[in-house]
Amino acid sequence: MRTTLTIEPEIAEHLRREVALGKRSLKAIVNEALKRGLDLEAPIQKQPYRVFPHSSRFLAGIDVGKLNQLADELEVGGFHSQHPALR
Repeated sequence: MRTTLTIEPEIAEHLRREVALGKRSLKAIVNEALKRGLDLEAPIQKQPYRVFPHSSRFLAGIDVGKLNQLADELEVGGFHSQHPALR
C-alpha cells in the first residue's frame, strides 16, 4: 500500500540516521517500527532464566539467624568510616 505521511521532525531525523547507517532501507525501518508499535511482530521466544544453586559455608562465628544484625553493623561501620567527624 502506498500512502503519504507527515512525520515529526525529530522522528524524521532518527529515520535519516538509521538509513545513513546503510543496513536497512527507509521502507524496512518504517515497517519494522510500525509492526513493533502495533504489536504485529511475533513475540520473541526467550529461554527462562535459570539459577544454579551451590553450597556455601559461613565463616566461623557468623550466626545465620542474625544476618540482618550483621548487615546493620557493616552499614554503620561504613558510614562512620566515610565521615571523619563521627569516628
